[in-house]
Amino acid sequence: MKTWDVVIVGAGAAGLFCAGVAGQRGLKVLVIDHSDKIAEKIRISGGGRCNFTNRLLDASAPQKHFISQNPHFCRSALSRYTPQDFIDLVQKHGIAFQEKHKGQLFCDHSAEDIIRMLLAECAAGGVEFRTGCSVKSVQAPSEQNTHYTLETNQGTVYTTSLVVATGGLSIPKIGASDWGYRIASQFGLRLVESRPGLVPLTFDGEAWAPYAKLAGLALPVGIETGEKKNRMHFDEDLLFTHRGLSGPGVLQISSYWQDGTPIRLNLAPEVNLPERLQEAKLRSKKLLGNELATLVPSRLAEAWVSQDPALQRTAAEVPDKALNKLAQALSNWTLTPTGSEGYKKAEVTLGGVDTRDVSSQTMESKQPGLYFIGEVIDVTGWLGGYNFQWAWASAHACAQALPVALKS
Repeated sequence: MKTWDVVIVGAGAAGLFCAGVAGQRGLKVLVIDHSDKIAEKIRISGGGRCNFTNRLLDASAPQKHFISQNPHFCRSALSRYTPQDFIDLVQKHGIAFQEKHKGQLFCDHSAEDIIRMLLAECAAGGVEFRTGCSVKSVQAPSEQNTHYTLETNQGTVYTTSLVVATGGLSIPKIGASDWGYRIASQFGLRLVESRPGLVPLTFDGEAWAPYAKLAGLALPVGIETGEKKNRMHFDEDLLFTHRGLSGPGVLQISSYWQDGTPIRLNLAPEVNLPERLQEAKLRSKKLLGNELATLVPSRLAEAWVSQDPALQRTAAEVPDKALNKLAQALSNWTLTPTGSEGYKKAEVTLGGVDTRDVSSQTMESKQPGLYFIGEVIDVTGWLGGYNFQWAWASAHACAQALPVALKS
């Protein structure tokens, strides 16, 4: 009976990195993935250039950048495997990269560079792969069989340790599934309800019609949701779409937004609109729309002014009350999304395996020998490389903790 020290189900960021580290520790490692093409989420990330980590991550205060019912859970792993540790590995493999917005690091060339690096690390550890391999059932060790038994479409697999690295439900077209959650439930582990995160928000009905025409328009905004006690605010770019709002600001706030609640937008965060509009009224003979177009994008100014006849005149002719109302509307635009684009467009999945049932030191669950890493756990990072860093850190913590069960 051929057995493995560890079988890792899921050949994404966390699974591949865990495999490489464990293999180089001397463990006999098998990686299984139901897809024929591995690492697809890495491949499409960051516009194809993979935002692989973020320099600004503060492991001492992970609640700044991570969402979880216990946001401190990720502190241990993140403090033991830092962004600099992964940067060192990237540099060791000669991968050129650059820092963009707010600490975000991207490959200069392609996300394929990161995939090749991970596969090279796996090769250095003698890791074996079975792709296009579906796991039909998992049986726990027993008195009769001291190993986990996996029945797959490529035969039976026996292992001392089983690592679940199957990610979440986001982007089903590249193979996302609920397999990891089902395995957790099978072994009596608790789950935190999942929902799409880092996802565009949608708006339906006639009220959205004037703004649907702005599809493709991007601008910097302030965006927030929640009330005083749980308010979250981001200063990022916004993108209008035919169905609603997207862009980094909306993706960030979507992870905090609750269904049926409003979001608030400042469409001119760097402008004192009341003051500037009053100045225009005193000195300008131009139409208000033309003056407004000097403060916000012209398409946005046109869409706003076209909805109110009182604004369709020269700046000098617009009543103070109308000007103040306009300034307030643009700097505190409050609207309630009707939903989101769902898992098909979500970059991550919020929720997952409850951290109360997983060790923050080793990623081993309350079921001995069963580990969970990466997105499948109830740990979700902000946009900007934080989720990849959680994948690397949780995988590293797990790989270092895995026991070497076989003697060669």
